[in-house]
Amino acid sequence: MAADEYPPVNPYVAGLLGRCPRCGKGHLFRGFLALAPSCEVCGLDLAFADSGDGPAVFVMTIAGFIVVGAALYVEVAYAPPYWVHGLIFLPLTVIVCAGLLRPAKSLLIALQYFNKAEEGQRADEG
Repeated sequence: MAADEYPPVNPYVAGLLGRCPRCGKGHLFRGFLALAPSCEVCGLDLAFADSGDGPAVFVMTIAGFIVVGAALYVEVAYAPPYWVHGLIFLPLTVIVCAGLLRPAKSLLIALQYFNKAEEGQRADEG
């Protein structure tokens, strides 16, 4: 099948589920964050996919709001000792960041495919 013969796939759904941005069925990852070389269903070469540091920036921002907001609430409401904050919020930080990183990465890759994003080129380089 050619690329335009596949039914349209919602990039947000495919991205958040970690599916192939072209067919919506194949898996995007072969490990926790390692991309598969190609889709096992439609054969899309995933070499184009480069999300860079974007997912980490988004995840750190979102996790920061969640964890800092919860820590401030706990501090004001209960005023526990600092070791309790460490015991609660260090694992919470790891869980929130690890839980959001994979969907964020696959969403950015799906949007990159959907919008046909590629590296910029200078006009005089042809």
